[in-house]
Amino acid sequence: MRHVGDRAALLELPDNASVHAAARRARSLLGDQLADIVPGDRTLLLVWPDASVISDISELALECACSEISDDDAHHPEAIVISIRYDGADLEAIATTLGLSTEAVVKLHGETEYVVAFMGFSPGFPYLIAAGRGGDVGRLLAMPRLASPRTEVPAGSVAVAAGYCGVYPRSSPGGWNLLGHTEAVLFDAQRDPPALLSPGARVRFEALR
Repeated sequence: MRHVGDRAALLELPDNASVHAAARRARSLLGDQLADIVPGDRTLLLVWPDASVISDISELALECACSEISDDDAHHPEAIVISIRYDGADLEAIATTLGLSTEAVVKLHGETEYVVAFMGFSPGFPYLIAAGRGGDVGRLLAMPRLASPRTEVPAGSVAVAAGYCGVYPRSSPGGWNLLGHTEAVLFDAQRDPPALLSPGARVRFEALR
């Protein structure tokens, strides 16, 4: 554990599954004493409302939040299904790089269940990892970013790069490889909660015919 400023602590964990298990433990142990919980890929930031509160919390309580995490702590919410049309500008290039047909890439991506590792880049943007890493899906997600990023990626674009799959909530610049697009609204400020996805959520993609 490392202190971050005078009212936050950063826990460093072995993997993303441990991050979400620790987040659940922290909510259970510390509850309303926390102002925010921010998951990262292998880190968890715990934020208190003011400096006087964190000084009253023992490090033991923080360590308990991430200790003894095992398969018994597995928490698998029902997957959120996002419909996708596989018409991305980079689909053929991805297939060529992987030595697969475009149909095989579509099948691989669509048959994989994903976990929202963390949120970032823009409001509602999920960084998705495969629930079971490795094999061809690992190669798919590990596609390198484009050498020249696009100045505009359409809202709803589903893309892969650097170990993740993501969905662009709104039009923005971007350098990820485009697989397709969805009409799902990833972020709506008028909705409660505004973001469709949250850290730890499970996601599946369903191809539109």
